[in-house]
Amino acid sequence: MKKNTICLVGRPNVGKSTLFNRLVKKKISIIEDIPGVTRDRIYASGVYEDKSFYLIDTGGIDISDGTFNEEITAQVEIGIDESDVIIFVVDGKEGITSNDILIRDMLRKTNKKVIVAINKIDNKLSEENMYDFYTLGFDEYVPISAEHNIGISDLMDKVTENFDDSILEEDNRLKFSVIGRPNVGKSSLVNALLNEERVIVSDVAGTTRDSIDTVLTYDKNEYILIDTAGLRKKGKIFESVEKYSLLRSMRAIDRSDVCLLVINAEEGIIEHDKHIAGYAIEAGKAIVIVVNKWDTIETDKDATMKKWKQDIKNNFQFMPYAKVCFLSAKTRKRISTLMPLVLESYENATKEIKTSILNDIIMEAFMETPPPSYKGKKLKIYFTHQSGTKPPRFDIEVNSKGLIHFSYERYLENKIRQNIDFSGTPIILNFKNKGE
Repeated sequence: MKKNTICLVGRPNVGKSTLFNRLVKKKISIIEDIPGVTRDRIYASGVYEDKSFYLIDTGGIDISDGTFNEEITAQVEIGIDESDVIIFVVDGKEGITSNDILIRDMLRKTNKKVIVAINKIDNKLSEENMYDFYTLGFDEYVPISAEHNIGISDLMDKVTENFDDSILEEDNRLKFSVIGRPNVGKSSLVNALLNEERVIVSDVAGTTRDSIDTVLTYDKNEYILIDTAGLRKKGKIFESVEKYSLLRSMRAIDRSDVCLLVINAEEGIIEHDKHIAGYAIEAGKAIVIVVNKWDTIETDKDATMKKWKQDIKNNFQFMPYAKVCFLSAKTRKRISTLMPLVLESYENATKEIKTSILNDIIMEAFMETPPPSYKGKKLKIYFTHQSGTKPPRFDIEVNSKGLIHFSYERYLENKIRQNIDFSGTPIILNFKNKGE
């Protein structure tokens, strides 16, 4: 199965970011900001005509100042390597430059499908320049204006014409993935889990070239363990571009029921850990934070664990419900504490609550702390019911959903969690106007 991955390539200032935002925002999959999470937004998932895809943005290649930025070039090469289709973005107003020729030579060495998107085609001069790009020697060219949303559908028709439909054979076994930045011990954790149970039924092919699915037997039940560890290309320069580990994590997250976010106890929590966690939360997945390399902690372990828990609370404020496990994959110490947390998180993510119980919780919370009125209007809550699982979703019928403040939504979520164990999983409150 294809990965359905698109890579945007081009020199600086040709409009790659504008096109990136256009494709993401206009094709359903808008990645919203989560409080406490920042991200570079070089990856996004999207949908076009019922075909899902991953979109990669890359740094602009520029040799005009006489230098050759190896890191940017490495980013571009990784993006190309990961992709099925490359959109080569050029500037229709400026015409062909030496940087365009450099990128053309790089793309000719690949066996990937390349579509040249001639951007900024929004006036007569641009249209005249358009035909100059045919000398680049590629098969397909599409004139577009990312800023004015011209030609985007034509471009995406060509890009996605050979993409696989996003329907996979259903497998009801619990799937959990090991995600995290490079060198935190993901592979060691996978091996420790398999060696701990000492039963590997069989290896099965993953849906992408770079993830490995293994059937794990635990307590006489089968589970699918998705390993995303390791970059396929070797070399320090590739391993140093940590942002690009996100793509593997995103693919694994999409296919998972539970995500194990691995953090290195030696290094502590860094921003990149929060980036990856943010994708798991956006995807609505249950999550367990695994603090690995616990064997390297030589001081008072109890005091250190207490400090770690506080650090996790401070750094992952957007997911205070996440379960936390401290272990050493290398020595397998405390490895037995992990699977129970995975199973508990999954159980809570699939939990179904009676409507009568939900209404009692919400109405009691409403009576206990009524929301403040807004412009003379008061919020009324009529009815609550659960509308889905993985993650649990709750529809709350109100008189005007515009009266719901973020802080009151958080208050209601906390009240639900106080009464029902939803640890390990996000929950979603969906407010609807009466009769909607």
